[in-house]
Order: sequence, then C-alpha cells, then structure tokens
Amino acid sequence: MSALLERVPHNTMRLSSQGLEEVGVETLVPGDRIVVRSGEVVPVDGTLQSDALLDYASLTGEALPVKAHNGMQVLSGAGNVGRPFTMIASHTAQESTYAGVVRLVERAKLSKAPITRMSDRYALAFLIGTVALAGASWALTNDPVRGLSVLVVATPCPLILAVPVAIVAGLSRAARVGVLVKGGAILELMAGIRTIVFDKTGTLTGGTPRLVVAKVTGSLSEDEALRLAASLDQDSTHPIAKALVAEAKSRQLALTPPNDVIETPGEGITGRVEGRTVAVGGLGYIRKHARSDTPMTSTGAEMVLSALAVNGEAVAVFGLADMPRDGLSSLLDSLRRIGIERIILASGDRQAVADAIARDLAIDVIMGDLDPDAKVAIVQAEAKQGAVMMVGDGINDAPALAAANVGVAMGAKGAAASSETADVIILRDSLDAIVPALLIARRSRRIALQSIAVGLTLSGGGMVAAAFGYLSPVNGAIVQEAIDILVILNALRVLI
Repeated sequence: MSALLERVPHNTMRLSSQGLEEVGVETLVPGDRIVVRSGEVVPVDGTLQSDALLDYASLTGEALPVKAHNGMQVLSGAGNVGRPFTMIASHTAQESTYAGVVRLVERAKLSKAPITRMSDRYALAFLIGTVALAGASWALTNDPVRGLSVLVVATPCPLILAVPVAIVAGLSRAARVGVLVKGGAILELMAGIRTIVFDKTGTLTGGTPRLVVAKVTGSLSEDEALRLAASLDQDSTHPIAKALVAEAKSRQLALTPPNDVIETPGEGITGRVEGRTVAVGGLGYIRKHARSDTPMTSTGAEMVLSALAVNGEAVAVFGLADMPRDGLSSLLDSLRRIGIERIILASGDRQAVADAIARDLAIDVIMGDLDPDAKVAIVQAEAKQGAVMMVGDGINDAPALAAANVGVAMGAKGAAASSETADVIILRDSLDAIVPALLIARRSRRIALQSIAVGLTLSGGGMVAAAFGYLSPVNGAIVQEAIDILVILNALRVLI
C-alpha cells in the first residue's frame, strides 16, 4: 500500500482566473482546470483540453506511450511523457481511477482466506488420540505408569519439527533458483497450483520495445540507417528512441553525437548527424520532413513504426514491438508437463495486441483491454475451480496479485507495489524459475506429508505398545527420540 501511495501526486497546478497555483490534489473538484507538466502523474480523472502523450503502463500494462487528443478522457495514474497539457477534472482524487486501484489491493488482501498450515490440520487429532489412549490404558489397567508411558512415547515432532524443516528447506531451495517465497504456508499453497494467470507486458514479454523488422530504400544499408537514427535518438528519452539506441549498441555500431537537435514530444526529433540533416519519428512526422514517402505504411497490431529521413528523403522504416520472452513457448510446455491444467493471459493492453503476442503460444484463454478490477474478477472466478497463481510485474497487477492464492511478482524490473503485494518474487528478469519453484514446492510438500505419515504411524505404534505394557517410560523416551531423529532426517532430504 505504501508503494502504491508513494506514486500518487500530492500537489498539482490548478489554472484559475488568478493564474496558475499549486494546490493539494485533495482540494480538486470536478470542473477544475489542471496543468499536468512533463514527467508528472495525472492526479485525477478528467477530460483533455489539448493533445497529450500518456504512459498508461501503471494502469493497463501497455508498453508504449499512447497519443490522446483534445476531448478524450484521461485517467489518474497515467504518466505524462510528452509536453505539458491542460485538462478538466471530472472526479475528485478519492473517486478517481488510481485511488480505486489502491482500494482494490486493500480489499483483495482482506478478502483472502487465512491459510491453514498442514501441521495445524493434524495437531488437534493427534493430541486427542494421545490423551484418549493414555487415559484408556490407565483406566482399564489401573496402572498410571502405562498412561505415563503412552504420553512419553507420543511425539509431536513430525508436526512441530519435521514439517517446518521440510518447508524451510524448500524455501532455501527455491531461493537458490532465484525465487523468494514469503513464508512456508505460501510454499505449501504453491504445491497445489493447477491454474496460472499471466500478465503480458513485462511478464510474458520483455516490457520494452525491440526492433523486429527494418525496411531500407536507397543506398543505405540497414546498419547504416540504424546508426544514423540511433545517433540522433541519443538526445531523446522516448521509449522507441531508447530501443533504437539499444539495438544499435547491441550491434556495436559507432554512434555520433548529434547537433542542433529539436524534439517534438510524442512525434519525432530532428537534428544534424555528421553534417547530414536527420529526422526520426512517426510516419506522419517524417512525411512533414521528407519529400518522398516512407517505404512501409502498415504492419501488425503488435508493432509500431519509426521512420528515418536523411537530407529530406525518407530512407527507412523500423518496426518495433514488445516481443515474447525468449524460450516462452518451451516454458509453457514445461508447465503443462508438470501438471498445470489451465494457462490464461490477462492483459491491460489492446485485445488485438494480446492476440498477436499469444498467437502461437499454448495459452487456453487470451483476454485484453482489462483494467485492474477486471483482472481481479478473472482471478477470483478461476479460484472457484482450484488454487490460482497470478504472475505480473506492474502496479496494475497488484490487486490481482493480492487476490490470487499465490501472487508472483517479477521483482528484477517490476514495480515495487507488485513486489510488496505478491507472495512470491522472482529475483531475476526471467520466467524460467517458475517451473523449478513449483517442483520444489511439490517435493517439499510430499516429503513433509511423508514425514507426518511415517512419524505418526511409528508414534502410534509406540503408544499402542506402551498401552499394553511393552514399553516402560524410559524405553518410550528412547523410542520417541529415535522417531524424532528419523523424521527430521527425512525432512532434510528436501535440501538434496
């Protein structure tokens, strides 16, 4: 909750007849005109009075900024990654979308049923059985020593020591593969997971756009076109610009510092690179800065285009997309093999994008255009059929992570709110650790149950022997210690 609330703006700029004034967001009322500066978070829901470039990743998980136009609705929690814009508030801060996300997390946490530890389910029955047998042997033989022998040989160690040892050993094994499980009860729940709900952006995909295809015209090679575009984009903070620079560096291309750079936020950037006039941006932006048309005008739903013009000629178009993680298909197949029966993609991104990303993956249900409340509803509906694991990384995933039986956060690059809300954190930027973590949980639970069965069976046999007078209290104590050592050593097999 603290991580979610830290992102909420406390002050904003209100435009009134007296001019601009900085006010607390709690004072805003519907009808107030607000100026949202570059880099700020939208404080309340409202209607745009100018065009804006918005980052909705915290609300929908959409990887790329969205262009919004005058008259469109804007939601609180969105980030302004373009130029300053004005808007008219339609809700108070308490009634706005982002405040609703915070309330969703709190409600989901409160509604989650308390976890009953495995050992707790057997402890009462063991206690009642021990006392009943001791009392019966004393009453029937009129020999209190027999009752004492039953109590001495009775050992709760399979429950109070062996089970926790197996579970804690499982936590240690999971940490070795890069998975932090927040408690033994969570590890026990992981052993029963049969349904997994995945977020898309930053979970099934890398969360950042990557160069997928390039089309170049004229005498420039693809690498040379990329080098010129990336050289200019070094002066931009736009996600597409960063992706082109990263791709150029991965190809070890020599980038040149640009000069006379002018950027139009959300549209494109122009400048001079090595004496040539270079422009990089969307197709519409390049058409304004080039005499010729761009070499590519359409692409798939999951891809965005960035074009390059050199000296007034459109020479290249780069197609970028937030692509599935490497090895994702084999990971999903591995989950099927270990017994995961149902895999669901729940994304805040557009349905067309979700469909395109999951087209060739072994996913049962693909759902897009989901807000945080809808993700919670999906998790709760699936939980009626059995234990559900939710895997996500963003602020928009936090309510669903809280609602799931086991919430798993991508901790390496994910939002702090998701990591704090989740029950399990994957410590590196990879999904590969999910399969071994689930196998470790199942093995830990299996060995713990084995320790319970063996320990209580031996203890029960010892109590019966004591009740019939075959074990004295001293011999019963020796038998009890032997049983304790046996079940604890068995539990430690989890570490192997």
